[in-house]
Amino acid sequence: MLGSTHGTLTSDLRARVVACGEHPRDAVHDTTSAIAADGDLDVSGRPLYAPVPDLDRFFRPSSVAVVGASDSEGRPNTGITRQLVDWAERVGARLYPVHPTRETVFGLSCVPSVGGLPEQVDLAVLLVSEPLPVIEELAEAKVKFAVAFASGYAETGAEGAAAQTRLAAAVERSGLRLLGPNTNLNAFEQFRDDLEGPAIALITQSGHQGRPVFTMQELGVRLSHWAPTGNEADLETADFISYFAERPEVGAIACYVEGLKDGRSFLLAADRAARRGVPVVAVKVGRTETGARMAASHTGKLTGTDQVVDAAMRQFGVIRVDGLDELQDTSALLARARRPVADGVVVYSISGGTGAHFSDLATAAGLKLPRLRETKQAELHEWIPEYLSVANPVDNGGHPVGDWRGRKIIDAILADPDVGVLICPITGPFPPMSDKLAQDLVDAAEATDKLVCVVWGSPVGTEAAYRETLLGSSRVATFRTFSNCITAVRAYLDHHRFRAGYRSPFDEAPRTLSPSFRKAQALMRPGKQLSEHAAKQLLRAYGIRVPREQLVTSAAAAVRAAGLVGYPVVMKASGTQLAHKTELGLVKVGLTSASQIRDAYRELTDIARFEDIGLDGILVCQMVERGVEMVVGVTQDTLFGPTVTVGLGGVLVEVLHDAAVRVPPFGEEQARAMLGELRGRALLDGVRGGPPVDADALVEVVLRVQRMALELGDELSELDINPLMVLPRGQGAVALDALAVCR
Repeated sequence: MLGSTHGTLTSDLRARVVACGEHPRDAVHDTTSAIAADGDLDVSGRPLYAPVPDLDRFFRPSSVAVVGASDSEGRPNTGITRQLVDWAERVGARLYPVHPTRETVFGLSCVPSVGGLPEQVDLAVLLVSEPLPVIEELAEAKVKFAVAFASGYAETGAEGAAAQTRLAAAVERSGLRLLGPNTNLNAFEQFRDDLEGPAIALITQSGHQGRPVFTMQELGVRLSHWAPTGNEADLETADFISYFAERPEVGAIACYVEGLKDGRSFLLAADRAARRGVPVVAVKVGRTETGARMAASHTGKLTGTDQVVDAAMRQFGVIRVDGLDELQDTSALLARARRPVADGVVVYSISGGTGAHFSDLATAAGLKLPRLRETKQAELHEWIPEYLSVANPVDNGGHPVGDWRGRKIIDAILADPDVGVLICPITGPFPPMSDKLAQDLVDAAEATDKLVCVVWGSPVGTEAAYRETLLGSSRVATFRTFSNCITAVRAYLDHHRFRAGYRSPFDEAPRTLSPSFRKAQALMRPGKQLSEHAAKQLLRAYGIRVPREQLVTSAAAAVRAAGLVGYPVVMKASGTQLAHKTELGLVKVGLTSASQIRDAYRELTDIARFEDIGLDGILVCQMVERGVEMVVGVTQDTLFGPTVTVGLGGVLVEVLHDAAVRVPPFGEEQARAMLGELRGRALLDGVRGGPPVDADALVEVVLRVQRMALELGDELSELDINPLMVLPRGQGAVALDALAVCR
């Protein structure tokens, strides 16, 4: 809601700043004072902090109205009404059935309409096929929240999407908050209240996909809330993340996301969770074209470019997993485990083969398996035969776990200061060993502040050592597969590293427009692609270095320009219709004489006439050779708006697709992290005797391009600096070519 309002204000605000000379922040606050009261604003008038909706009365209402309540056998509404009656009794809420022709429902007095409710209710559940007419009645009755189960909205196509737009508009006018439509009863499930410790709060757009996490209560994992967001006509995933992040009982937030309603809102909510140190674990479908298409048809949401979604989640610490099994195991571990005291992982097993196999997988996944010190190995060999390896993984050979030595070994490993996590894969139950080993691990976990994980590999899962000993412990994290254990432990260590160093990108976002903005806006041509010459002027406006060059319109002028620029030179056609000049033969490199200049000028203009390409002139450019070719660019993502990309440039950009992406705002640390993600990162450090290049200058260009993206917003549809020649260290970076498209 607020995000879309800011989007409509942006261009007008910029126009006022330029035309009237107003301070940009004054213009923003003057126009959007009601919105700005919720938090600071960035240069485009968008909030920098997520609002936290007060959902207490949604999850724990004092009074509930059920519109369309029924107790007639065989009707769908009857089962729903019965569940709501039971739920209201559990949470201590007064329930009022609403139906025009019934006197009672399940023994409760029925009122004919919302207007007949005896009190102002907190929550109305709408069991009607068309909720729109009821919304106005709820507004008059000052109902705080409503839930709409009805389907047939955005998930069905264009007609349904239009109906959902009308519903959303009515809700916005009403002042109430709506969950749905196309939602279900998951918010009103019966949660176990006998479990202790930090809880998982669950958010799903498809209710059935949340069942595996919900049923973890039967394994002793506490759940506190379940928000089935459905089509998100009003309340969305971001609202619930912000709310759950502030709840003291919530240790982790688990999400199943098919499509994001608004990328900016999601990132603001993730930022709030990151500030609070609450991990968010998410399955986000749409990694493939098929998955994206199915997700859109189910919820009517945009899935966004998956690479951008992935990068945005990493930026704000959202842990993305692929499967529901990973969602449940990772969120459970993050909710319950204490902060790590070290990042070293030790694998301890009965079998050397098991330890070696697990260690290979863990190392490949990026976990750190430190070699235990010689003194520690000597200590372990007091109980483990000398011929067995105890360097890490630790192989006990089997027999020591059956007697007093088993606990000694575990305690000795956990006492190592380099060890923060002990993982013990038990591939199959062998009671003389596995039962005692499981109990020793549980007892040791209770006595340490380090994480103890067990992988119980039996496909049966009914063994007492698993069901009672391991699952009965709140300190041991128990998994059923190697993969899920490794995924969860890696997420656990990554989350706490992220949390320790987290600095909100929104704190670094510019609040005022730079002087560069006025120069840049004067160069923009709405709906047009800029010529290379104009695109480079845009770069100059933001302090990005370009080669010495001159735009000429005659061969004689080209010769004079070459003398001023300095031989050798590059000559290129410059025009608004040109995107890929090389393929058309419109670039000439390494020209060293006046005759070559004249010939090149004639050839370039002849090709342009033959191809019917309009030119604004021919560029005579300084030739820059020594360096690494990179690409830095801006694209507009459907969900997140402007995104910044950096990668290997020149022809490699299309061959290797080696690029990293971020969603503004971000700081220098994230810009440097982008370089670290590139497969070709070593090229920047110098290869085959070549000198390292000026990575600092490359980072500076990325940050200046980000500033441009933030300030120009959707006015800049696309920017492509390719190649950006990054010169040897200390010599900077030069944008040799640029393409810019205005919206």
